[in-house]
Amino acid sequence: MDRRQFVIAGTAFVLHRGAGRVQRTAPLLARPRPTRAQLEWQRDELAMFLHFGVNTFTDREWGGGREDPAIFAPTALDAKQWARAARNAGFRSMVLTAKHHDGFCLWPTATTRHSVASSPWREGRGDVVREFVDGCRAFGLHAGVYLSPWDRNHPSYGDSARYNDVYAAQLTELLTRYGPITEVWFDGANGEGPNGKRQVYDWPRVFGLVRRLQPNAVIFSDAGPDVRWCGNERGEAGDPNWSSVDPQAVPFPGASGPGITDALQHGDPHGKVWRPAEVDVSIRPGWFYHPAEDDQVRDGANLVQLYLRSVGRNAKLLLNVPPTPNGLLHEHDVASLAQFRKLWDAAFVDRAVPARGRAAEANGRGTVIEIDLGRRVAIDTVRSSEDIATGQVVSRYTVSGLAAGSWRVLSRGETIGYAKIDQFEPVEVTRVRLEVTDAIDRPSGLTMTAFQRE
Repeated sequence: MDRRQFVIAGTAFVLHRGAGRVQRTAPLLARPRPTRAQLEWQRDELAMFLHFGVNTFTDREWGGGREDPAIFAPTALDAKQWARAARNAGFRSMVLTAKHHDGFCLWPTATTRHSVASSPWREGRGDVVREFVDGCRAFGLHAGVYLSPWDRNHPSYGDSARYNDVYAAQLTELLTRYGPITEVWFDGANGEGPNGKRQVYDWPRVFGLVRRLQPNAVIFSDAGPDVRWCGNERGEAGDPNWSSVDPQAVPFPGASGPGITDALQHGDPHGKVWRPAEVDVSIRPGWFYHPAEDDQVRDGANLVQLYLRSVGRNAKLLLNVPPTPNGLLHEHDVASLAQFRKLWDAAFVDRAVPARGRAAEANGRGTVIEIDLGRRVAIDTVRSSEDIATGQVVSRYTVSGLAAGSWRVLSRGETIGYAKIDQFEPVEVTRVRLEVTDAIDRPSGLTMTAFQRE
């Protein structure tokens, strides 16, 4: 059998051919696979979170729900500036806090007077969600919304049945007025209502509404059902990180107990559902804008490290960049995003080593791919991936380089998935090898790219 390997921009693609046609291999075992929406969501790699609302004007992180809507008065709100900064930095989607825990709604809603309709902004005729969505579309970005289940303003909160009706009505407004929404973001934030009773959320009803009104959207929460929280707000996915999970490990948003953090961080190689991890972290110490943090913005180099610990560990990065009271992203944040893009291009575009492919070997669940760099090159990074459209199967691998005539181990790991980025001390090599030493099933569509040191 002739095994041919094609290389594009230093990435090796393995095809097995025989007798002039593509040879069919044994079918993969029945394993969870991503939907088209989940696959597109992960391929975006980078999303921007925008925490904006009355907290922006009170200099608080969590509002109490008694804020006067009159304080919401951005003087120069420009959602296209948000989208432009995101797109220029390589982000492909944005998620807006349409309502945070304080209950203030950034769109004119029929469910409460605690909204932009009661503020002086745009003379009470404004709609931040509309401007946000229009900004996304103007720059080719996917639009997502976060609707806090906790509402510290609405009088029905704590009267579970009544408030669940209110929440469903708010969600319906958001999912029917603004065209396609690609991510609907929930958390398990919960508290007591004015009656002293703890609210009980109707999550099956909520998820069902999203499925019916926006069938192409992915639903995020720590319990999914489409995308899970990574288990921390430090900006790092677990390693190893499986996209498959046991749905009983985190049964509902806000669940707590032993083993939950581990389940969120690492997933489960034997999990029955596909639920990849999203890594949410803020560019500043806080989630809402605070003037005192203007000199504490993560720089571009730090953002690259976040990328390595999220996308580089089979997850997606959701980076919060909060607008200021004037309705614009702060110049320090925009400059940091621009620096990130410059450093990212330098690391993953300019330094990619053009390479020639060499035949791969497949033996059961083990696979080896090897690329010929054509010369001696000092490399310090390798990016590997498997075709997650058919599932995630690699459970152990080794990256080696041919240096001075002998093979040297550069890195070892467990999962690969959508992307795994390994970094190591620079070493001069002429060939690079990715060897899968253990897998749940035969790997599919393995690729590898080597990057030279700066």
